[in-house]
Amino acid sequence: MTKRTRRQSRRSTKAVERKALALDAPGAPVPLLNESQRLRLEHRSAFENVTSNGTISACVMIVAAIAAVICANTDAYEAVHAFFERPVAIDICGWTFSLTFELFVNDFLMGIFFLLVGTELKYEMTVGQLKRPRQAMLPMLAAVGGVIAPACIYAFVNRDGAIYGWAIPMATDIAFALGVLSLLGSRVPPAIKVFFSTLAIADDLLAIVAIALFYGQTPQLGWLAAAAVVTCLLIALNVRRHFRLAPYLALGLVLWFFVYQSGIHATLAGVILAFTIPARSDIDASGLVGWLQAKLPELEDRFDDKTHILGQHDFTHAVYGVERIMHRVTPPLQRLENAISTPVNFIILPLFAFVNAQVRLVGVDPASVLFDPVAIGTYLGMLLGKPIGIVGMTCALIKLGLAEMPQGVGWRHIVGVGILGGIGFTMSILISGLAFGGAPAELLASKTAILAGSISSAAIGLIYMRFACRK
Repeated sequence: MTKRTRRQSRRSTKAVERKALALDAPGAPVPLLNESQRLRLEHRSAFENVTSNGTISACVMIVAAIAAVICANTDAYEAVHAFFERPVAIDICGWTFSLTFELFVNDFLMGIFFLLVGTELKYEMTVGQLKRPRQAMLPMLAAVGGVIAPACIYAFVNRDGAIYGWAIPMATDIAFALGVLSLLGSRVPPAIKVFFSTLAIADDLLAIVAIALFYGQTPQLGWLAAAAVVTCLLIALNVRRHFRLAPYLALGLVLWFFVYQSGIHATLAGVILAFTIPARSDIDASGLVGWLQAKLPELEDRFDDKTHILGQHDFTHAVYGVERIMHRVTPPLQRLENAISTPVNFIILPLFAFVNAQVRLVGVDPASVLFDPVAIGTYLGMLLGKPIGIVGMTCALIKLGLAEMPQGVGWRHIVGVGILGGIGFTMSILISGLAFGGAPAELLASKTAILAGSISSAAIGLIYMRFACRK
C-alpha cells in the first residue's frame, strides 16, 4: 500500500501551519496564535511525522507479531485463545448473529484495511502510476510473475498434499517491504521506489482476486443479490454527486453484512466501497482563489476587534460559510484515506498481527514443523519464488521489447526488489487462515514459514540493497 495521498495531505496541512506560525512572528501586525496554540500545532506536526512514517508503522506491527509468538508459548495462551474464540451474539426477534473476536478482527477490522487498500488503488488508477498503462505495465506484469512463481513452487512441493494453500506465498506486504527499503534512505533511486510501489499495488489486487475466487464459501445467491443492490445504491450516490461520506459509510456497513452472510470473504466489501467513493472535488478548484479573494473584504468589514467573538454573529456566520466551502474542496476519497490510515496502521494491523501470529511451539516437534511440506513450500515460495518470478518476468518483457527499464534502475535493483518482494505477512497470514482454518497442523506450519520467510527476505534484501545502491 502507498501513502502518497496522505503525504500530500500532510504537506498541505504543514504549509498552512507554517503560514500561521509566520503570522505570529515578531513584527507581525496581529498575532494569530498564542504560545500554547503554537506548541499544540508543533506537537501535532510531530505526531503526524510519526504516524506517516512507514518504517515506524512496520516496526509496530513487528512488535505485535513478536508479542503474539511470546504469548502463544506462555501460560497466558489458553486464556488469550479462549477470549479470541468466545462468541458475541446479537438476538433480534429470534434471528441471531454471532461473531467471535477473531472473526471480528479478520473479517470486519480487516475490511477497513481493505478499504484503505481500495482507496490507494483508486488513487493510483486516477492520478498515479496505474493511470498510464504503458508506464505501469512493466511493474504490474512483474507482479504477475511474482505471483505465479511462488504459487508454482508451493504447488510442486505440496502436489500430493495440502495444495489448497498455493496462494499463501504470493502476497507482498507493502508496509513491511517499503519500511525495510526506507532504511536505506536517499541511496535508493526514486524510480525503484515507484517501481516497487506499483508492483506491490498490483500484487495486492491479485491477492484480493485470489481471495474472492478461491477462498470463500459457496456463495448464497440471495445475500449476493442484496449486496449487488447496495452496490448499485453506492454507485448511484456517486453518479448523483453526493460528496458527504456518511451515506457511503452507512451503506458500506450494510454491504459488509450482506457480503459476510453470502459466504464470500467479507473484507472484499471494503474494496467495493472504496471504488464507489468520489475521487472528484465538490468545488471547482479553478475558481477557488478568486472566490476567497472576493470574500476577504466581506470578512474584514464584518470583523469588530472591540467585540467578543461570540457576539460577532455576522462575522462568524461568514467564516462558517468559508469553512464549509473549504471542507468540500478535498475529495471524499482523500478525506477517507486521511481519516483511516493512522488507525489502520497503528491499531488494526498490529491487532491483526497479534491475533493471527499465535505460533505455539510448546509440545510440538520442531522437525515436524520445519519439514512439513506446507512450511517448505511457503518458505521457498517467498524466498525463491518471488525473486525468480519478478526478475524473470521483467527480463522477458524487456528482452522481447514489450517494455523498457525505468530510467535510473538497473538489473541489480530489480533483483533487490524481487528479494524484498518475499516479505509477506498481512495477506499471507489472512490467506493461510482461510486455507487451513480446519487444519491446525498445516496452519501452524504455514504461519511459522511466513514469519521465517519474511524475516529472511527482509534481512537478505536489506543487505543486498545496501551493496546494490552504494553508488
